Amino acid sequence: MPNKLINETSPYLLQHAHNPVNWYPWGNEALTKAKDANKLILVSIGYSACHWCHVMERESFENEQVARIMNEHFICIKVDREERPDIDQIYMNAVQLMTGSGGWPLNCFCLPDQRPVYGGTYFRTEDWQNLLLSLAAFWRERPDEAREYAERLTEGINKSEVISFIQQQEKYSINDLTAIYEPWKRHFDPIEGGYNRAPKFPLPNNWQFMLRYAHLLKDESAATVTRITLNKMAYGGIYDHIGGGFARYSVDDRWHVPHFEKMLYDNAQLVSLYTEGWQLYKEDEYKQIVYQTLDWVKREMLSPEGGFYSALDADSEGVEGKFYTFTKAEIAAILKDDSELFCIYYHITEKGNWPEEHTNVLYRSFTDEELSEKLGISLPELQEKIGQSKKQVFAYRDRRVHPGLDNKILASWNGMMLKAFTDAYRVFGEPDFLDMALTNARFITQKLTYDNYTLQRTFKLLQSGSPIAFLDDYAFVIDALIGLYEATFDECWLEQAQKYTIRAKELFFDAGSGMFFYTASTDEALVARKYEILDNVIPSSNSVMAINLYKLGHFYDDESYLSMARQMLANVKPQIKSYGSSYSNWATLLLYEVFGVYEIAITGEQWSQFHKEIEKNFIPNKILLGGNAGTLPLLSDKSGSESKIYICKNRTCKLPVTNTEDAIKQILNEG
Repeated sequence: MPNKLINETSPYLLQHAHNPVNWYPWGNEALTKAKDANKLILVSIGYSACHWCHVMERESFENEQVARIMNEHFICIKVDREERPDIDQIYMNAVQLMTGSGGWPLNCFCLPDQRPVYGGTYFRTEDWQNLLLSLAAFWRERPDEAREYAERLTEGINKSEVISFIQQQEKYSINDLTAIYEPWKRHFDPIEGGYNRAPKFPLPNNWQFMLRYAHLLKDESAATVTRITLNKMAYGGIYDHIGGGFARYSVDDRWHVPHFEKMLYDNAQLVSLYTEGWQLYKEDEYKQIVYQTLDWVKREMLSPEGGFYSALDADSEGVEGKFYTFTKAEIAAILKDDSELFCIYYHITEKGNWPEEHTNVLYRSFTDEELSEKLGISLPELQEKIGQSKKQVFAYRDRRVHPGLDNKILASWNGMMLKAFTDAYRVFGEPDFLDMALTNARFITQKLTYDNYTLQRTFKLLQSGSPIAFLDDYAFVIDALIGLYEATFDECWLEQAQKYTIRAKELFFDAGSGMFFYTASTDEALVARKYEILDNVIPSSNSVMAINLYKLGHFYDDESYLSMARQMLANVKPQIKSYGSSYSNWATLLLYEVFGVYEIAITGEQWSQFHKEIEKNFIPNKILLGGNAGTLPLLSDKSGSESKIYICKNRTCKLPVTNTEDAIKQILNEG
């Protein structure tokens, strides 16, 4: 018989709907039952594409004997961390305080009032049974001790993210930036790129900051390690060379064997990163990465309504990576006479370059130019043969059992992918990218938005009750709509970005700290109300909001927005240099403060052509505005049919010019 998860829409929760465990979704029914029965709560958190979540389900949650223990002694609640990151945030914090580490699956045991008392991640079946019985006995025999520990732990959770309101804001300089970079660079891997450790995560926002830092400070060491990182990720097994898109991370220290799940948020950020990389370095590989990844998104991650799905599983047919890997014999059968070249190109061997699994993960070591010279065949012939072979391998692979799809549609992750499409359109001018961006923007503003610009985090066709969304939903949607304005100069998108900002301030802003809470004032009260400050695999919602406010302040010449953004930066600034990689988006805002922001106004009948030409240049500290009928403050006295470019900064504009070469010279001469 199904349990209480059977009526949920989350693919992750539905995966557990037929477990013998009496799972509940998070809600009043389960929480009230725990209090009435005076039972400990097990909050078990994961997500659909999580490999070890699947393993623990098979080993323990589908085990009748284990389920009997769980059902007898605990109220068991399953949570999809992507639907309810607020719950995940609190109990992850608790487990990290208890054990020093965290991850998923996340299993946290709580008192009937939701305060945590013990937790961990993955447990083997025997260890899990022993833990269940020990905790049940602990609560039965020593409840006062459990309450005392829960009180101390909850106090620690509330104190773990204290933000002080900095009254006196300092004036920033290049020295502040180098003070962040110098200790940060000691952790880089100069050979393989990324960080000098395994596993290796892409962390796109880290490298986006590093690109900008290298360019603006003319720092060769930052430029070198960033370029190595982009190249190694593009050539490594973490990238799907056949179908496009990146896996979540590599398990080794050279980007070779990935953990094969593909997440929408990683790929959105990596598209934006490689787009900026192309602007700066004009590497054809980077452009191909962008096009192939966005092709994958449209092909496999796009819903009929125009939203983007969340993830593809690492497993297919119960085997991690089975969909993506090949034996040499398979390649020979697919490609016949062309198989040897393909095997050389992607390091496919008889024994398998992933020997633990006796198969091959496709990766590269040489540029096409290097390999054509090494093999003695022309570059066009090499590229033609590899291109044709990839199509054949793709067609063969497409007939396999595909990895599971997490078809949740999340506002925040859709905002990130919308931004990726607008970034790619601005730089490459591909009309299809703009069409996709507009389709998704209409989806977000029509299907994920309720009265008064209130967002709904998860798109559900049968939605009922009050919409729930979090700060990251607003932050990334606002960021995307600002980007869509800069791509089109259609002010309706900027106006909507401002309206979502007003609503976010009403729901999340904390005047006492000058920061934004992660949960809305209208949401249910949990055991703690947290900020989200640290940048991780996804930039923190507060850092994204700070940059949004900073940009909107420049677009609308609104000092209140600029003041809020600067206060947020001032509050966080003392922490940045201690751990640069966890404050990379904040460091980008600091870059803007140190170097200033160019307001590039493009007006007149040729605005579209000038816009394209400007975007061929890497100017990371800029906003773009213009068109034929702009009403923004900076455009109020610049209308007319004659095409002009205005370079403005710090409320001062240089003389207008009538070609992009002169506009770029004005920027370079100042720099």
